[in-house]
Amino acid sequence: MTQQEIDKAFAGYKLKPKQRQIEVRGAKMNFAEIGNDSLPVAFFVHGSPGSWTAFIDFMKDTVLLKKVKIVSVDRIGFGESELGNGEKSLQTQVDLLKPIVAYEKRFGKKIILIGHSLGGPVIAKMAMTYPELIDKLIIVAGSIAPDLEPNEKWFRIPMAFTPIRVLIPASFRASNDEILYLKPELEKMLPLWKNIRQPVIVIQGGKDMLVSPKNADFAKKMLVNSAKVEIIRVDTMNHFVPWSHPFLIKKAISSEL
Repeated sequence: MTQQEIDKAFAGYKLKPKQRQIEVRGAKMNFAEIGNDSLPVAFFVHGSPGSWTAFIDFMKDTVLLKKVKIVSVDRIGFGESELGNGEKSLQTQVDLLKPIVAYEKRFGKKIILIGHSLGGPVIAKMAMTYPELIDKLIIVAGSIAPDLEPNEKWFRIPMAFTPIRVLIPASFRASNDEILYLKPELEKMLPLWKNIRQPVIVIQGGKDMLVSPKNADFAKKMLVNSAKVEIIRVDTMNHFVPWSHPFLIKKAISSEL
């Protein structure tokens, strides 16, 4: 969304999101936040492609904002975070997000990570690497199982090189960069799932054509040491849960606050 579209979306609202930027490892990382600093933080991580504005409707929910402060990030390569320069390493992605999460955690507040699609493995990796910062995970249609990743190299490899690369939009270049290498990155995570001890809620649609619904079964299998694992399945739901079924995410955020 452009700034003009954002301003229009919040016309008439007293509370509006503020965008902030920090520099991490020489990269500019952008995020938006809204709400009371004393509340627990619902920290949204978008899919591929995407931006922080994917979750803008959650930021307009005055009832939700009485329970949590909302933070939504531009992952590296998207939005205002070095647009077009994608990052294949999930470890590097979480290292770039860590200072933002730590900034929100600085007063010991509860941090709830919500990751949609490719944001799912990103938040899982965050919990594996920096468990002291994370209190709860909500994986929404997350592409987390390496064996369930589709074989798309036939068109993604050509897209990674010129002249085709320069012809596609910047956000799609970044998306291609990370999805091309996602399967081996997920394979690296396999021995680390046992390290996740936080409660995890997995939301998955049965008619998801982009991420196999069996990813929810994978999560259930791998989260052997999680304090609590809840799988929410809706047979008629597709991949775009944040927009078609936002109430499921809001309920997951609010549970056990």
